[in-house]
Parts: sequence; structure tokens; C-alpha cells
Amino acid sequence: MFSFGFFNMPNLITVLFIVNIVIALTIIFLERKNPSATLAWIMILFLLPIVGIVFYFLFSQNIARKKIFKLTKYEAEVLGGSLHEQTNSMINGSFEFTNKESKKWYDMIRLNQTNALAYFTQNNSISIITDGKHMFNSLLEDIKNAKETINITYYIVKYDSVGRTLIDALIEKAKEGVEVRLLLDAMGSRQINEKRLQDFINAGGKAAFFFPPKFKCLNMKLNYRNHRKLVVIDDEVGYLGGFNIANEYLGKVKKFGYWRDTHLKLTGGCVQDMNARFILDWRFASKEKLVMAQAYYNEPKEVGITGIQIVASGPDSPREEVKQGYLKMISSAKKNIYIQSPYFVPDASIMEALKTAVLCGVDVRIMIPCMPDHMFVYWATYSYVGILANLGAKIYIYDNGFLHAKTMAVDGEVGSIGSANFDIRSFRLNFEANAFIYDAEEVYKLESIFEEDMIKSHELTRSLYRNRPLIVKFKESVSRLLSDLL
Repeated sequence: MFSFGFFNMPNLITVLFIVNIVIALTIIFLERKNPSATLAWIMILFLLPIVGIVFYFLFSQNIARKKIFKLTKYEAEVLGGSLHEQTNSMINGSFEFTNKESKKWYDMIRLNQTNALAYFTQNNSISIITDGKHMFNSLLEDIKNAKETINITYYIVKYDSVGRTLIDALIEKAKEGVEVRLLLDAMGSRQINEKRLQDFINAGGKAAFFFPPKFKCLNMKLNYRNHRKLVVIDDEVGYLGGFNIANEYLGKVKKFGYWRDTHLKLTGGCVQDMNARFILDWRFASKEKLVMAQAYYNEPKEVGITGIQIVASGPDSPREEVKQGYLKMISSAKKNIYIQSPYFVPDASIMEALKTAVLCGVDVRIMIPCMPDHMFVYWATYSYVGILANLGAKIYIYDNGFLHAKTMAVDGEVGSIGSANFDIRSFRLNFEANAFIYDAEEVYKLESIFEEDMIKSHELTRSLYRNRPLIVKFKESVSRLLSDLL
């Protein structure tokens, strides 16, 4: 038998077993993870001792106790004071709402104010964009017209024809003297490095990477990514939603075909809140000492009456801000709930709220893609929507390419569009940003888009789901066990 003194096979197995026990006890007693996540990690550690240990150290760091985005004392006082003043004016009835949807959903606005520290603005105008070419062309045009600043955050920018077009456009603006900041997630945008951005940096552009690896081939924060897609130009125009920057998002990759996503172009006071979010992310990643208050230096233009709250969430906070917004919308629904998400792996609270809504007679419709880009996530998604289909929810499988939209519309009055999927990863692990929208006209557009997509989908009926093949049931069972880790 293999043996080198103490390091023989039986001793190594014993050591691995002890290490697994120590890690399991650490998970249970020190990290205070969600119970289902705890059980999933313990299962992996004991079934795959060596692989489980590696996975644990790569994917299971707990950063909830770390204060990543720090406000100065002055910033905390000013921003907290403004939010407190707005909240009090709503409580005492002196706040004037510009549309009836905002007033009706005051309790949800209050939730986002309290839980997410999200200021409510109602002087906004939005355009809902569902086509990648339209989004990219609009973005390039606004970049071309920029006069002072361009602040960009993306989870994915690839070094393909679309990514290089964006970088070239930013180089030109930097040469013109526009202050350009480009923040990329180090894992999602791993094709981009400082060498490939050298022309941009030489032109005067600034670049930073979120959670870059300390070692070239080993990133100890694989599980915590900046998934936000956020652009602010000249403090006046903002973009937020599901589109990243790569060929597939414009339908140029055969594997996915047409890429169906949802994005927002925004103007009004909410753009200041988006810019404040960017500054916080940028300060952490770049260490540049920007003043967050500069996001609010200019008086926002009165461009519309759409009520909006920009809600950000991430693993540094235990409050699950975007998820709580989703949960409030679902639990308050009286007529209908329309959800689109490429990944539907909800936690117990969201799942129970949806079940309750279905049983109460609310018209619950959920749309997912017809193809997986992450196999385990897809089959977990299939199992969860199957449960809801059995209860009476209407489940649609989008057949016209890949559905990547992250949207929800409720009762024709309130909606959400952003980067957060309906999955545990978006709720607890990724840094996300969503716009919560209070405006019947805009939410009606969101519902109409869903109904148009239904024409390009097939329904997963109760009978179809119950008669699924045995191999599908097996895939679902395995994937469900790993739900909290996907």
C-alpha cells in the first residue's frame, strides 16, 4: 500500500475526515448559514471529501460581516437625513404623490426606504428596451454625446466585436477629455485585463476590477460577484437591467439564437441614486476617493411622473433588499403576477408566497427559457415551476432563443426590472441593482411585453409536467439538493 511514514493512505483519509468534521462544525456553529445551505454543504463535504474541501474554500466564504461599502460620517448624516425627512412626510400625509399607483403602494415604498435605504423619486421617465441591438445602439449614441462623465459597471464585457466596440467608444470620449470610469467584475469580465485596456488607460480612462483574484489562477471570492449592469452618463441618463456587453447579447452567437432581455433607459432623479450606487462600488474597487455627494450636486430635471426606487443588495448585507421587494409585491398582489427569469430557484419564503397567491386565485404567470446555460440551475428551475404548475400557475417556456430578462409586474401598477434573478444566488450571493417602478402606464407596457412573448412560448401544463420522463425527474432531484449552492 502507498506509504511514506505518517502520510500513508489510511492516515490521509483520517485527516481528511477530521478536516471535514471541523469545517462542518464551523458551518453549523460559527457561520450561521441558512439551514438548507448548511445541509447542502455538509452533504458535499461528506460525499466528496477532497473536492468538497476545495469547493468550500472557493465558494463558501462569508462576507456578510464585512463593511465593504463605507459612508463617511458626513455622507451618512446627509443621506440618512434626506431619507428620514421623506419618510416622515409620507407618514404625516404631507408628501404629494404624482400618480395614484405610488400612493397606493406606499407601504412597499416604505419597505424599500427602511430595508434598502432607497430614496423615492417621482420625476422620472423610462424607456423599456427588449432588443440587444436597440440597447447597444442607444448606449453608444449616448456615450457619443457625453460631455462630462461616463460611469459604467458591467458583470460581463467580453473581448469580442461588441466588447471592443464599447471600449473603442470609451477611448474616443476619454481622448476628448470626458471623465470615463469603467468598473468590471473580475470573473464575469475575465477576458478583459489591463493590457487589453491599455489604450483606454493611455487615453485618460480609468478602469477597476471588482474582487480581482489575489493569485492569477485562483480567486477566493468566486461566489461573490458584482452582477450589476449600470451606466450613468453626464449625471442625466442611466441604463440598468439584464443586458451585458458581448456578442450573444446582440443575438450573434448561434448556440443561443435571439437573446431576449429587458433593460431600462432612465432619466430623472433616480439617475442620481444610480450614480451614488456606482460611486460606492467604484470607491471600493478602485480606492479612488470620490465624494458620494457629487452624485447629487446637480438638480435633476423634471422629465416625467414615474415613481422609482433604485434598490441595491449584496452579500455584505443580511437584509436581502431586492428579495424583500419581490416578496412584498407577490404577497400584496390581488389580480396578477407576471415573472420572467432565466433562473428560477426561489427560497422558501418566495415559493410559499407564490403558492399562496395561486391558491388565492391570483393569475400567476412565470416564463423561463427553453434552453439551459447552466445545467443544474435549469433543472432546479424546472422542478420549482413544475410545483407551481401543479397548483394552477401558468408556466411558459420561451422558444424564440434565450430568455434572460429579470422582470416582475403586479396588478398593472408596480413592476421591477434589473439584474436580480429569482434565485438564491441573486438574493444572497451577488451584488445586484433593480429599479422598482410605480406607474400604471409603464407596468402595462411590461405586461404587454410578457403577453407578446407568450406567443413565442409553449405552456408547461400540469399534465405535461406530470408525464415528464424519469431522467428529467432524476435531474430535478439532484439539482434541487444543490439549490442553495447554485
